Amino acid sequence: MPVEFLSDEQAAAYGRLPEVLSRAELERFFFLDDVDRGLVEAKRRDYNKLGFALQLVTVRNVGAFLDDPLDVPVELVDYLAEQLGIVDSSCVKSYGEREKTRFEHVWELRQAGGWHEFSVVENELGEWIEARAWTTGDGPKALFDVAVSWLRERKVLLPGVTRLVRLVAAQREAANRRLWETLCDLLDDEQRAALDGLLEVPEGHRNSRLDTLRRPPVRVSGPAMVDALQRASEILGLGFVEVDTEVVPPRRLAELSRYGVQGKASLLRRHGDSRRAATLLATVVYLQTRAVDDALDLLDVLIASKLLARAERESAKEKLRTLPKLGKASAKLAAALGVLLEVTGAHDGLAEQAADDGDTIEPVSLAQVWAEIEAVVPRAELAEALVAVVELAGPLDSDADEAWRGGGGEGGGHGGACRRRFW
Repeated sequence: MPVEFLSDEQAAAYGRLPEVLSRAELERFFFLDDVDRGLVEAKRRDYNKLGFALQLVTVRNVGAFLDDPLDVPVELVDYLAEQLGIVDSSCVKSYGEREKTRFEHVWELRQAGGWHEFSVVENELGEWIEARAWTTGDGPKALFDVAVSWLRERKVLLPGVTRLVRLVAAQREAANRRLWETLCDLLDDEQRAALDGLLEVPEGHRNSRLDTLRRPPVRVSGPAMVDALQRASEILGLGFVEVDTEVVPPRRLAELSRYGVQGKASLLRRHGDSRRAATLLATVVYLQTRAVDDALDLLDVLIASKLLARAERESAKEKLRTLPKLGKASAKLAAALGVLLEVTGAHDGLAEQAADDGDTIEPVSLAQVWAEIEAVVPRAELAEALVAVVELAGPLDSDADEAWRGGGGEGGGHGGACRRRFW
């Protein structure tokens, strides 16, 4: 049968060496130094030396003396025999035939290693476990493991597994009761009644008020936003904003609130007064922040998915609507630029030929250029086309979307400035 929170396997492994040890583990944890050898070599006969060495390394690595000191992995016996130069390791079977010798060895090792009885530190360990449980909220198995480490660090011989398990369970329960009573004492009778009211199911409803309040928004819509704000307002209006819960460790409060958020109202209702009040208080304190965060998160999603998305769709429609105007204006500018390049290109060719012949020609006049351009695109239409392109496409050094948004009406924005500079 399991020892409360320990499984059969865990209880059986307590205070014992592993069934199998690797060579690396043997060399790391079971090497005999000069001091060890001095103690061992003082014993008569090989089986006493080997048995004494087994007890030495066992208590050092486990923190306890085994009822049967030979109940260890065979590879450990061989490794110790190898270090001690004992050829036949099976001689250790004779160790313990004289029980008095074994107990004398235990006494010697306790004195040499400075080991203490558990009863000497039991109260101190209990206080330490309770303090750790109060601060961390660790589970019983975790507390059991750190308690074993605590004992070994202080060279205290491990007690029986049942004794240590019961000490851990009792101190953890004491820490929990302290938590519940501390939080419960922060409340007056009216507040306790208000918390109990959260577990009641209103007439005509299927769920308790607590079930309703701890349910976050699940849809993204205007009505859901209204519900989220109402939920936050109702939770904040319960009257627990001013309750100072900093008297308990944050981890314990968070642990208790998780239980309150996830637990069924019917189960919470069956708890004792202090535990029920403490759990509900921690839950409400958590929901005060969570409900506001849920409302803000929903608002962010609404803004991103509804308002900004709508603005982007309208912007895209506006771009599509103005594309024909932009294309027409661009075609006029392209035609005018083509004439300009053609006229100036022809003049440059004539100038090069004249230079080769040793002659010069008159430079092309602006009036001539405009005459050629206006033969293709009237000047007034060209001015309107330039304004349209600047308004719709923006200048070269601007962001396309920014320019599109910044474009104004006729003669506004960049267009007016371009008209003044060009003409």
